[in-house]
Amino acid sequence: MTKHLVLGNGESRSWFDLGIYADQPCFVDEYTGETKIVTWGCNAIHRDGYVDNLVSIDYGIQQEIYQSGYHKQCRCWFADWNPVPAEIADMMFMGFDIPESYIHRTEKKGHHTEQCVIAGTDPATLHEKVEVVIKQFPDLDMADVKLKLGKDIGVWITYVDDSDTIKDIDLPKRWSAGTTAIHLACQGGAEEVYMLGFDLSSPDKLINNIYKGTEYYYPEHTKGFSPVNWINQLGVIFNEFPETKFYWVDFENKGVFTEKLWIRNR
Repeated sequence: MTKHLVLGNGESRSWFDLGIYADQPCFVDEYTGETKIVTWGCNAIHRDGYVDNLVSIDYGIQQEIYQSGYHKQCRCWFADWNPVPAEIADMMFMGFDIPESYIHRTEKKGHHTEQCVIAGTDPATLHEKVEVVIKQFPDLDMADVKLKLGKDIGVWITYVDDSDTIKDIDLPKRWSAGTTAIHLACQGGAEEVYMLGFDLSSPDKLINNIYKGTEYYYPEHTKGFSPVNWINQLGVIFNEFPETKFYWVDFENKGVFTEKLWIRNR
């Protein structure tokens, strides 16, 4: 039975101490060395400890992970991770007036950095995107919408070495890191998937994320998101993998695994 534990970044997983697995896999048989449970984490979880697979959708976090060297310890899956010749990073700014504050570039390290990954969103499109959202949802707080849409505005240039092993995610770009990790686990043959830290936040409450207020994350006073997209993404997964059993960890009873099938077939 192949079991996978997917760790979201909702505050309900704050009791789970990943720090005790700072430099080794979480669930390994001490006698055989075989992995009992395959672990998956999302974005900034690399700050707290070791997981077998790390999924990152956000460009700033991807750059942070790469610079930390974490990708050399575990398998990493990044969105829009397509290395190109490093010269393109210099050529792309010819004729474009992009403020330096929007350009996030790592340093080249020796002759082994002949490639780079370029990702991001044109700052000039932010105003247009905000107008489109407000037109569709006039009751939303414009300042809050601008804050959220501006999160990945800018250009991230990450120079990579020749031995780069990060895998590009071949899934819908607008999916969250958590649901992407669940889908990848299922693609990898998971027969049981345990989900911890998937709290499905609400726009009526403050944002629910254990990393809020830290670099590359929203401020603590930010409003939460509608859970509709998460629910729809989970529904797609549950229907695509009907033979897989999915369990939602009951955070109120800390560690009690409760089977959740209420989204299946919705």
